[in-house]
Amino acid sequence: MRSTVDASYQLGQQRLKADSPGFADAIAAAHATQQRPLCLCYGAGIEMYIARLGSGYIIKRMPGTGDQHAPTCPAYELPADLSGLGQLLGTAITEDPATGETGLKLGFSMTKTGARSAMPTPGSPGDSVSSDGTKLSLRGLLHFLWDQAELTRWQPSFTGKRSWATVRQRLLQAADNKITRNGALLDRLFIPEPFSVEQRDAINARRIAQWARAMAELGKPKALMLLIAEVKEIIPARYGFKAVIKHLPDQAFAMEEKLYRRMGRRFADELALWGAAETLHMVMIATFGINPTGVASVEVLSLMPVTAQWLPVEDGFELQQVEQWVREQRNFIKVLRYNLAKDKQLATVLRIQP
Repeated sequence: MRSTVDASYQLGQQRLKADSPGFADAIAAAHATQQRPLCLCYGAGIEMYIARLGSGYIIKRMPGTGDQHAPTCPAYELPADLSGLGQLLGTAITEDPATGETGLKLGFSMTKTGARSAMPTPGSPGDSVSSDGTKLSLRGLLHFLWDQAELTRWQPSFTGKRSWATVRQRLLQAADNKITRNGALLDRLFIPEPFSVEQRDAINARRIAQWARAMAELGKPKALMLLIAEVKEIIPARYGFKAVIKHLPDQAFAMEEKLYRRMGRRFADELALWGAAETLHMVMIATFGINPTGVASVEVLSLMPVTAQWLPVEDGFELQQVEQWVREQRNFIKVLRYNLAKDKQLATVLRIQP
């Protein structure tokens, strides 16, 4: 689900669109010869590069050139200084056009050696409200993937087309070719599939196979997985608390009471907004481990309320403005904070002229 304005590219003497006959073969051949396509959204064209995506290829914008494209172009990106992204480019986020990979420095651990779960301390790199620009907080990573997946974009033609299946697919595509110190982000990323009673056993089998790489082994640090999912509820369990995830009815996520209490204090505003607005979804990003009995336990987390259209909002004022612009059928991009603290003033949305 991208902009209604299809990008045109110049490849040598060819002018192509993504739906042009032979497009896939043309960009594969251009990749083999390290040829750089031009995006024709503006003037004589803006240089792009070709990266491998799974078994195929994709045309991507060159680092730092997103704001040079037309706002209606799929390659357009907000000027870095208009959002929290500018603080992170070149430090926590580095792109390599030669390989098509994006390196991510995470401010939270993807392994566990201690015995207890804990929220990061305020001001630490892993804190979801940290202003540290050298590493990605959990919230910063979620905002980055949401932006890369173009889930911050809205136009009237998207109405009724942005389901959880779409959100999941676009987030997985956004996570491809993203590399951390622990390896490929996709290897650790778990996003629940849309639930189907008929496919329940097959879905559970795929989940168990993916989680197997994070099963605890005696005497070794525990590898953690990364969860991005919609929260249904967070409730008391027989011991501690548990997060119940939509589209995952057969597997809750355990939470220690200390973690639960800290979450309530840290995300009091987000939780209050979620409780007051029936149309909101609550998205959780969390690291989690699997104990030898197969129980999933949350280690650290961050929460992000989103509208019915999956557009992130911070408070009731943003919710009103975003919902009004959706009703007025405007084209816009939602601005995200990444690691920036709440006292940093940012625009809520940027209007795009169709």
